[in-house]
Amino acid sequence: MPARKVKEVRAKVMSVRGACELGHRVGDVVRFTDKGVEGPLCIHAMYSMMPKVFAMMFNAEFPWAEDHPNTLTHPCPDAANPVVFELTRIRED
Repeated sequence: MPARKVKEVRAKVMSVRGACELGHRVGDVVRFTDKGVEGPLCIHAMYSMMPKVFAMMFNAEFPWAEDHPNTLTHPCPDAANPVVFELTRIRED
């Protein structure tokens, strides 16, 4: 049975340490759809997470995420002020 179409991938801020220049706060959500990106996201975090987001949009499977195949974590590349996102694949009903 084919997988249901992916409606969007959500990136939710799970933790922030230090001083994020964009001002991300825990609970902030950015949505990636086939139409674009909705919500504030620094270019560095977006650039680094896009491979995962594209893979999730096209139903990729991740062996390290067997227990939760629709959820991944992603840290932004700023080691001095890390922001950790939870990426969640949302499928159409």
